[in-house]
Amino acid sequence: MDNAPVQKAWAESLGGVGFPLLADFHPKGAVAKAYGIYNGERGIAGRASFVIDRGGVIRDSRAYPPGEFPDPVALLETAKGL
Repeated sequence: MDNAPVQKAWAESLGGVGFPLLADFHPKGAVAKAYGIYNGERGIAGRASFVIDRGGVIRDSRAYPPGEFPDPVALLETAKGL
């Protein structure tokens, strides 16, 4: 649910990415709710990653426990394989 500037900074830290990133910032958590990872009691989304192809099909999805972060290199490799 990071905002667009945070997503942009993350992409730049990786040397840029050749595909759009989603900032699920407003309305707050709308996409997280649709994907079933929004925690309404805490007002936050669980940490997860979804790789979606151009046709809108989810090709990879992973949920991470608190304190664990997605491996950006693995995510990029998954995306490049589409």
